[in-house]
Amino acid sequence: MFEALSTYHLIIIFSVTIIISYFFNLYAKKSGIPAVLLLIGLGIGINYFLRFSGFPKPDLLPILEVLGVVGLILIVLEAALDLKLLKEKVGLIIKSFLVALIGLAGTAYLAALALNYIMGVEVLNALLYTIPLSILSSAIILPSIDDLDEDKREFMIYESTLSDIVGIIGFYSVLTMVGSPGGESVYGEVFGNLALTVIFSIIISYILIYIFQNIKGHVKLFLLIAILLLLYAVGKMMHMSSLLIILIFGMILNNYKVFFRGGLMKLLNVEKVEHVLEDMKVVTAETAFVVRTFFFIIFGWSVFLGSLLSFKVIGIGLVILAIIYLVRALVLFLFNGRDINPQLFLAPRGLITILLFFAIPKELSIGPEFQGVLLFVILGSCLVMTWSMIVNKNKLAQIGEYEEDELLEGDEENSLISDDNLEDNTL
Repeated sequence: MFEALSTYHLIIIFSVTIIISYFFNLYAKKSGIPAVLLLIGLGIGINYFLRFSGFPKPDLLPILEVLGVVGLILIVLEAALDLKLLKEKVGLIIKSFLVALIGLAGTAYLAALALNYIMGVEVLNALLYTIPLSILSSAIILPSIDDLDEDKREFMIYESTLSDIVGIIGFYSVLTMVGSPGGESVYGEVFGNLALTVIFSIIISYILIYIFQNIKGHVKLFLLIAILLLLYAVGKMMHMSSLLIILIFGMILNNYKVFFRGGLMKLLNVEKVEHVLEDMKVVTAETAFVVRTFFFIIFGWSVFLGSLLSFKVIGIGLVILAIIYLVRALVLFLFNGRDINPQLFLAPRGLITILLFFAIPKELSIGPEFQGVLLFVILGSCLVMTWSMIVNKNKLAQIGEYEEDELLEGDEENSLISDDNLEDNTL
Protein backbone atom coordinates (compact mmCIF):
# COMPACT_ATOMS: atom_id res chain seq x y z
CA MET A 1 0.00 0.00 0.00
CA PHE A 2 2.62 2.55 1.11
CA GLU A 3 4.83 1.58 -1.81
CA ALA A 4 2.19 2.99 -4.18
CA LEU A 5 2.17 6.37 -2.45
CA SER A 6 4.36 9.17 -3.74
CA THR A 7 6.41 11.51 -1.57
CA TYR A 8 3.72 14.16 -1.95
CA HIS A 9 0.99 11.76 -0.82
CA LEU A 10 2.96 11.00 2.36
CA ILE A 11 3.52 14.71 3.01
CA ILE A 12 -0.22 15.34 2.58
CA ILE A 13 -1.09 12.48 4.98
CA PHE A 14 1.40 13.75 7.58
CA SER A 15 0.17 17.35 7.33
CA VAL A 16 -3.54 16.49 7.41
CA THR A 17 -2.97 14.23 10.45
CA ILE A 18 -1.28 17.04 12.40
CA ILE A 19 -4.05 19.49 11.45
CA ILE A 20 -6.77 17.04 12.52
CA SER A 21 -4.95 16.42 15.83
CA TYR A 22 -4.74 20.17 16.44
CA PHE A 23 -8.50 20.55 15.98
CA PHE A 24 -9.04 17.51 18.20
CA ASN A 25 -7.13 19.38 20.93
CA LEU A 26 -9.31 22.46 20.47
CA TYR A 27 -12.46 20.34 20.61
CA ALA A 28 -11.16 18.48 23.68
CA LYS A 29 -10.71 21.74 25.60
CA LYS A 30 -14.28 22.79 24.81
CA SER A 31 -16.01 19.44 25.28
CA GLY A 32 -13.93 17.71 27.96
CA ILE A 33 -13.40 14.64 25.73
CA PRO A 34 -9.68 13.68 25.83
CA ALA A 35 -8.00 14.27 22.48
CA VAL A 36 -6.27 10.90 22.85
CA LEU A 37 -9.63 9.12 22.74
CA LEU A 38 -10.46 10.93 19.51
CA LEU A 39 -7.08 9.92 18.03
CA ILE A 40 -7.63 6.27 18.94
CA GLY A 41 -11.09 6.48 17.38
CA LEU A 42 -9.60 7.96 14.21
CA GLY A 43 -7.08 5.10 14.05
CA ILE A 44 -9.84 2.51 14.50
CA GLY A 45 -11.87 4.23 11.76
CA ILE A 46 -8.90 4.15 9.35
CA ASN A 47 -8.33 0.48 10.19
CA TYR A 48 -11.89 -0.56 9.31
CA PHE A 49 -12.03 1.69 6.25
CA LEU A 50 -8.96 -0.08 4.84
CA ARG A 51 -10.47 -3.48 5.68
CA PHE A 52 -13.75 -2.81 3.95
CA SER A 53 -11.97 -1.16 1.00
CA GLY A 54 -9.83 -4.25 0.45
CA PHE A 55 -6.47 -2.50 0.96
CA PRO A 56 -3.69 -4.60 2.53
CA LYS A 57 -2.93 -3.58 6.11
CA PRO A 58 0.80 -3.04 6.79
CA ASP A 59 2.33 -4.07 10.13
CA LEU A 60 3.01 -0.84 12.01
CA LEU A 61 3.72 -2.37 15.43
CA PRO A 62 7.52 -1.79 15.18
CA ILE A 63 6.83 1.88 14.42
CA LEU A 64 4.34 2.00 17.29
CA GLU A 65 6.95 0.72 19.75
CA VAL A 66 9.55 3.29 18.66
CA LEU A 67 6.99 6.11 18.81
CA GLY A 68 5.95 4.90 22.25
CA VAL A 69 9.48 5.04 23.65
CA VAL A 70 10.19 8.49 22.16
CA GLY A 71 6.78 9.75 23.28
CA LEU A 72 7.34 8.42 26.79
CA ILE A 73 10.69 10.25 27.04
CA LEU A 74 9.24 13.51 25.73
CA ILE A 75 6.15 13.35 27.96
CA VAL A 76 8.24 12.77 31.10
CA LEU A 77 10.64 15.54 30.05
CA GLU A 78 7.72 17.89 29.36
CA ALA A 79 6.26 17.15 32.79
CA ALA A 80 9.63 17.51 34.53
CA LEU A 81 10.14 20.94 32.92
CA ASP A 82 6.89 22.04 34.59
CA LEU A 83 7.78 20.80 38.09
CA LYS A 84 8.95 23.57 40.41
CA LEU A 85 10.73 22.52 43.59
CA LEU A 86 9.53 25.17 46.02
CA LYS A 87 9.42 24.85 49.79
CA GLU A 88 5.67 25.38 49.82
CA LYS A 89 5.27 22.48 47.33
CA VAL A 90 7.14 19.86 49.39
CA GLY A 91 3.96 18.67 51.13
CA LEU A 92 2.12 18.40 47.82
CA ILE A 93 4.98 16.46 46.21
CA ILE A 94 5.17 14.00 49.13
CA LYS A 95 1.40 13.51 49.15
CA SER A 96 1.32 12.99 45.37
CA PHE A 97 4.15 10.45 45.60
CA LEU A 98 2.41 8.48 48.37
CA VAL A 99 -0.92 8.49 46.50
CA ALA A 100 0.82 7.32 43.31
CA LEU A 101 2.85 4.63 45.12
CA ILE A 102 0.08 3.23 47.36
CA GLY A 103 -2.53 3.45 44.59
CA LEU A 104 -0.32 1.67 42.08
CA ALA A 105 0.87 -1.02 44.50
CA GLY A 106 -2.63 -1.69 45.86
CA THR A 107 -4.25 -1.82 42.43
CA ALA A 108 -1.54 -4.03 40.91
CA TYR A 109 -1.53 -6.51 43.82
CA LEU A 110 -5.33 -6.86 44.11
CA ALA A 111 -5.68 -7.19 40.34
CA ALA A 112 -2.92 -9.84 40.36
CA LEU A 113 -4.82 -11.77 43.04
CA ALA A 114 -7.95 -11.52 40.87
CA LEU A 115 -6.06 -12.93 37.86
CA ASN A 116 -4.65 -15.67 40.08
CA TYR A 117 -8.19 -16.64 41.13
CA ILE A 118 -9.88 -16.26 37.71
CA MET A 119 -7.13 -17.51 35.36
CA GLY A 120 -4.83 -19.49 37.67
CA VAL A 121 -1.83 -17.26 36.89
CA GLU A 122 1.00 -17.05 39.43
CA VAL A 123 0.83 -13.76 41.32
CA LEU A 124 4.37 -12.67 40.37
CA ASN A 125 3.70 -13.38 36.69
CA ALA A 126 0.31 -11.67 36.92
CA LEU A 127 1.98 -8.52 38.27
CA LEU A 128 3.71 -8.09 34.90
CA TYR A 129 0.24 -7.53 33.45
CA THR A 130 -1.42 -5.66 36.29
CA ILE A 131 1.37 -3.11 36.95
CA PRO A 132 0.98 -1.54 33.47
CA LEU A 133 -2.79 -1.44 34.01
CA SER A 134 -2.23 0.37 37.34
CA ILE A 135 -0.23 3.29 35.90
CA LEU A 136 -1.92 6.63 35.29
CA SER A 137 -1.40 7.99 31.80
CA SER A 138 0.23 11.42 32.02
CA ALA A 139 -0.01 11.54 28.20
CA ILE A 140 -3.80 11.74 28.57
CA ILE A 141 -4.08 13.59 31.90
CA LEU A 142 -1.66 16.49 31.36
CA PRO A 143 -3.36 17.97 28.26
CA SER A 144 -6.85 17.52 29.76
CA ILE A 145 -6.82 19.23 33.18
CA ASP A 146 -6.62 22.93 32.35
CA ASP A 147 -10.11 23.51 33.79
CA LEU A 148 -9.32 22.09 37.24
CA ASP A 149 -8.58 24.24 40.28
CA GLU A 150 -4.88 25.03 40.50
CA ASP A 151 -4.33 22.85 43.59
CA LYS A 152 -6.05 19.85 42.00
CA ARG A 153 -4.30 20.43 38.68
CA GLU A 154 -0.87 20.52 40.34
CA PHE A 155 -1.72 17.40 42.34
CA MET A 156 -2.70 15.54 39.15
CA ILE A 157 0.50 16.68 37.37
CA TYR A 158 2.71 15.38 40.17
CA GLU A 159 0.69 12.19 40.72
CA SER A 160 0.50 11.16 37.06
CA THR A 161 4.20 11.89 36.47
CA LEU A 162 5.30 10.02 39.59
CA SER A 163 2.93 7.16 38.73
CA ASP A 164 4.75 6.80 35.40
CA ILE A 165 8.15 6.66 37.12
CA VAL A 166 7.14 4.33 39.96
CA GLY A 167 5.21 2.05 37.60
CA ILE A 168 8.07 1.65 35.14
CA ILE A 169 10.58 0.97 37.92
CA GLY A 170 8.19 -1.52 39.54
CA PHE A 171 7.50 -3.29 36.23
CA TYR A 172 11.15 -3.83 35.36
CA SER A 173 11.91 -4.85 38.95
CA VAL A 174 9.24 -7.58 38.76
CA LEU A 175 10.47 -8.58 35.29
CA THR A 176 13.97 -9.03 36.77
CA MET A 177 12.54 -11.12 39.64
CA VAL A 178 10.54 -13.36 37.29
CA GLY A 179 13.65 -14.09 35.23
CA SER A 180 15.96 -14.61 38.22
CA PRO A 181 16.00 -17.58 40.64
CA GLY A 182 17.49 -15.52 43.50
CA GLY A 183 15.31 -13.24 45.60
CA GLU A 184 17.60 -11.24 47.87
CA SER A 185 20.21 -10.70 45.15
CA VAL A 186 17.50 -9.27 42.90
CA TYR A 187 16.39 -6.75 45.53
CA GLY A 188 19.99 -5.66 46.00
CA GLU A 189 20.42 -5.38 42.23
CA VAL A 190 17.25 -3.25 41.86
CA PHE A 191 18.10 -0.79 44.62
CA GLY A 192 21.74 -0.63 43.58
CA ASN A 193 20.58 0.08 40.04
CA LEU A 194 18.35 2.92 41.26
CA ALA A 195 21.10 4.49 43.36
CA LEU A 196 23.57 4.28 40.47
CA THR A 197 21.03 5.78 38.04
CA VAL A 198 20.24 8.71 40.36
CA ILE A 199 23.93 9.54 40.91
CA PHE A 200 24.70 9.27 37.19
CA SER A 201 21.62 11.37 36.30
CA ILE A 202 22.60 14.21 38.64
CA ILE A 203 26.19 14.32 37.37
CA ILE A 204 25.23 14.19 33.67
CA SER A 205 22.54 16.86 34.21
CA TYR A 206 25.05 19.31 35.66
CA ILE A 207 27.44 18.63 32.77
CA LEU A 208 24.78 19.01 30.05
CA ILE A 209 23.39 22.27 31.46
CA TYR A 210 26.87 23.77 31.75
CA ILE A 211 27.85 22.72 28.23
CA PHE A 212 24.64 23.71 26.44
CA GLN A 213 24.51 27.21 27.90
CA ASN A 214 27.77 27.88 26.05
CA ILE A 215 26.85 26.34 22.70
CA LYS A 216 26.16 28.93 20.03
CA GLY A 217 23.75 28.39 17.14
CA HIS A 218 20.09 27.58 16.64
CA VAL A 219 20.14 23.77 16.45
CA LYS A 220 21.32 22.93 19.96
CA LEU A 221 17.90 22.02 21.37
CA PHE A 222 17.33 19.01 19.12
CA LEU A 223 20.98 18.10 19.75
CA LEU A 224 20.16 18.07 23.46
CA ILE A 225 17.05 15.93 22.87
CA ALA A 226 19.14 13.54 20.76
CA ILE A 227 21.68 13.21 23.58
CA LEU A 228 18.89 12.47 26.08
CA LEU A 229 17.44 9.82 23.74
CA LEU A 230 20.92 8.32 23.40
CA LEU A 231 21.41 8.26 27.18
CA TYR A 232 18.00 6.62 27.62
CA ALA A 233 18.74 3.90 25.04
CA VAL A 234 22.26 3.19 26.35
CA GLY A 235 20.94 3.16 29.93
CA LYS A 236 18.27 0.62 28.95
CA MET A 237 20.90 -1.62 27.37
CA MET A 238 22.83 -1.41 30.64
CA HIS A 239 19.64 -2.26 32.59
CA MET A 240 19.46 1.15 34.25
CA SER A 241 16.21 2.94 35.17
CA SER A 242 16.73 5.29 32.24
CA LEU A 243 13.56 7.31 32.69
CA LEU A 244 15.06 8.71 35.89
CA ILE A 245 17.79 10.31 33.75
CA ILE A 246 15.15 12.23 31.81
CA LEU A 247 13.14 13.16 34.91
CA ILE A 248 16.13 14.37 36.92
CA PHE A 249 17.59 16.34 34.01
CA GLY A 250 14.27 18.15 33.43
CA MET A 251 13.84 18.92 37.14
CA ILE A 252 17.41 20.24 37.53
CA LEU A 253 17.12 22.40 34.39
CA ASN A 254 13.77 23.86 35.48
CA ASN A 255 15.04 24.41 39.04
CA TYR A 256 18.66 25.30 38.30
CA LYS A 257 18.67 28.02 41.00
CA VAL A 258 17.96 25.31 43.59
CA PHE A 259 20.71 22.95 42.38
CA PHE A 260 23.36 25.48 41.34
CA ARG A 261 24.14 27.27 44.59
CA GLY A 262 27.16 29.04 46.00
CA GLY A 263 30.23 28.58 43.83
CA LEU A 264 28.29 26.47 41.29
CA MET A 265 26.10 29.46 40.43
CA LYS A 266 29.18 31.25 39.11
CA LEU A 267 29.45 28.59 36.39
CA LEU A 268 26.11 29.64 34.89
CA ASN A 269 25.04 32.51 32.72
CA VAL A 270 21.49 32.95 34.02
CA GLU A 271 20.26 34.70 30.88
CA LYS A 272 21.51 31.91 28.61
CA VAL A 273 20.15 29.14 30.86
CA GLU A 274 16.74 30.84 30.96
CA HIS A 275 16.79 31.05 27.17
CA VAL A 276 17.63 27.34 26.88
CA LEU A 277 14.90 26.48 29.39
CA GLU A 278 12.15 28.43 27.63
CA ASP A 279 13.11 27.13 24.19
CA MET A 280 13.35 23.59 25.56
CA LYS A 281 9.81 23.77 26.92
CA VAL A 282 8.45 24.86 23.54
CA VAL A 283 10.38 22.28 21.50
CA THR A 284 9.54 19.43 23.91
CA ALA A 285 5.83 20.27 23.99
CA GLU A 286 5.60 20.59 20.20
CA THR A 287 7.54 17.38 19.53
CA ALA A 288 5.57 15.45 22.16
CA PHE A 289 2.35 16.60 20.50
CA VAL A 290 3.46 15.20 17.12
CA VAL A 291 4.73 11.90 18.52
CA ARG A 292 1.63 11.44 20.70
CA THR A 293 -0.61 12.09 17.70
CA PHE A 294 0.89 9.34 15.55
CA PHE A 295 1.30 6.90 18.44
CA PHE A 296 -2.37 6.83 19.37
CA ILE A 297 -3.58 6.84 15.77
CA ILE A 298 -1.34 3.85 14.97
CA PHE A 299 -2.49 2.16 18.19
CA GLY A 300 -6.12 2.60 17.11
CA TRP A 301 -5.10 1.31 13.67
CA SER A 302 -3.56 -1.81 15.27
CA VAL A 303 -6.36 -2.83 17.65
CA PHE A 304 -9.05 -5.38 16.86
CA LEU A 305 -12.44 -4.47 18.34
CA GLY A 306 -13.57 -8.05 17.91
CA SER A 307 -11.33 -8.93 20.87
CA LEU A 308 -13.85 -7.13 23.09
CA LEU A 309 -16.67 -9.49 22.07
CA SER A 310 -15.90 -12.01 24.77
CA PHE A 311 -17.65 -12.42 28.12
CA LYS A 312 -14.32 -13.44 29.66
CA VAL A 313 -12.59 -10.28 28.42
CA ILE A 314 -15.47 -8.07 29.56
CA GLY A 315 -15.66 -9.81 32.93
CA ILE A 316 -11.94 -9.53 33.68
CA GLY A 317 -11.92 -5.94 32.38
CA LEU A 318 -14.81 -4.93 34.65
CA VAL A 319 -13.13 -6.55 37.67
CA ILE A 320 -9.88 -4.64 37.01
CA LEU A 321 -11.74 -1.35 36.47
CA ALA A 322 -13.65 -1.89 39.74
CA ILE A 323 -10.35 -2.51 41.59
CA ILE A 324 -8.79 0.60 39.99
CA TYR A 325 -11.53 2.98 41.17
CA LEU A 326 -12.10 1.30 44.54
CA VAL A 327 -8.40 1.52 45.49
CA ARG A 328 -8.17 5.05 44.10
CA ALA A 329 -11.20 6.17 46.11
CA LEU A 330 -9.76 4.76 49.34
CA VAL A 331 -6.29 6.26 48.80
CA LEU A 332 -7.62 9.70 47.81
CA PHE A 333 -10.03 9.71 50.78
CA LEU A 334 -7.12 8.81 53.08
CA PHE A 335 -5.04 11.79 51.91
CA ASN A 336 -7.65 14.34 50.74
CA GLY A 337 -10.74 13.58 52.79
CA ARG A 338 -14.04 13.93 50.94
CA ASP A 339 -12.68 16.32 48.34
CA ILE A 340 -11.87 13.60 45.78
CA ASN A 341 -13.98 14.73 42.83
CA PRO A 342 -13.13 14.79 39.93
CA GLN A 343 -9.66 13.35 40.73
CA LEU A 344 -11.24 9.96 41.48
CA PHE A 345 -12.31 9.52 37.86
CA LEU A 346 -9.16 10.97 36.28
CA ALA A 347 -7.38 7.62 36.07
CA PRO A 348 -6.95 6.81 32.36
CA ARG A 349 -4.55 4.18 31.08
CA GLY A 350 -2.63 4.90 27.90
CA LEU A 351 0.84 5.18 26.37
CA ILE A 352 2.97 3.66 29.14
CA THR A 353 0.47 0.85 29.70
CA ILE A 354 0.69 -0.07 26.02
CA LEU A 355 4.45 0.30 25.91
CA LEU A 356 5.05 -1.95 28.93
CA PHE A 357 2.77 -4.62 27.46
CA PHE A 358 5.12 -4.76 24.48
CA ALA A 359 8.03 -5.33 26.89
CA ILE A 360 6.55 -8.54 28.36
CA PRO A 361 8.44 -11.55 26.93
CA LYS A 362 6.31 -13.90 24.81
CA GLU A 363 7.23 -16.88 26.97
CA LEU A 364 5.50 -15.15 29.92
CA SER A 365 2.24 -14.59 28.01
CA ILE A 366 -0.92 -15.54 29.90
CA GLY A 367 -3.11 -15.79 26.81
CA PRO A 368 -4.00 -13.81 23.68
CA GLU A 369 -7.36 -12.75 25.15
CA PHE A 370 -5.54 -10.39 27.53
CA GLN A 371 -4.96 -8.00 24.61
CA GLY A 372 -8.74 -7.55 24.67
CA VAL A 373 -8.57 -6.83 28.42
CA LEU A 374 -5.88 -4.22 27.76
CA LEU A 375 -8.07 -2.49 25.16
CA PHE A 376 -11.16 -2.75 27.39
CA VAL A 377 -9.42 -1.15 30.40
CA ILE A 378 -7.84 1.62 28.28
CA LEU A 379 -11.11 2.54 26.56
CA GLY A 380 -13.17 2.10 29.74
CA SER A 381 -10.92 4.32 31.88
CA CYS A 382 -10.78 6.96 29.12
CA LEU A 383 -14.59 6.97 28.82
CA VAL A 384 -14.97 7.36 32.59
CA MET A 385 -12.54 10.30 32.49
CA THR A 386 -14.47 11.78 29.55
CA TRP A 387 -17.74 11.60 31.47
CA SER A 388 -16.12 13.19 34.54
CA MET A 389 -14.53 16.05 32.57
CA ILE A 390 -17.80 16.82 30.76
CA VAL A 391 -19.70 16.89 34.07
CA ASN A 392 -17.03 19.11 35.62
CA LYS A 393 -17.05 21.47 32.61
CA ASN A 394 -20.86 21.76 32.74
CA LYS A 395 -20.68 22.43 36.47
CA LEU A 396 -18.12 25.21 35.94
CA ALA A 397 -20.30 26.68 33.19
CA GLN A 398 -23.34 26.73 35.52
CA ILE A 399 -21.29 28.38 38.27
CA GLY A 400 -20.08 30.98 35.76
CA GLU A 401 -23.64 31.71 34.61
CA TYR A 402 -24.84 31.98 38.23
CA GLU A 403 -22.04 34.41 39.13
CA GLU A 404 -22.79 36.45 36.02
CA ASP A 405 -26.49 36.63 36.94
CA GLU A 406 -25.58 37.67 40.48
CA LEU A 407 -23.32 40.37 39.09
CA LEU A 408 -26.07 41.67 36.78
CA GLU A 409 -28.61 41.67 39.63
CA GLY A 410 -26.13 43.57 41.79
CA ASP A 411 -25.63 46.15 39.01
CA GLU A 412 -29.42 46.56 38.66
CA GLU A 413 -29.83 47.05 42.42
CA ASN A 414 -27.05 49.64 42.44
CA SER A 415 -28.70 51.38 39.52
CA LEU A 416 -32.06 51.50 41.34
CA ILE A 417 -30.41 52.84 44.49
CA SER A 418 -28.69 55.54 42.44
CA ASP A 419 -32.01 56.50 40.83
CA ASP A 420 -33.68 56.69 44.25
CA ASN A 421 -30.90 58.90 45.58
CA LEU A 422 -31.19 61.12 42.52
CA GLU A 423 -34.96 61.54 43.09
CA ASP A 424 -34.42 62.33 46.77
CA ASN A 425 -31.84 64.96 45.90
CA THR A 426 -34.19 66.47 43.29
CA LEU A 427 -37.03 66.71 45.81
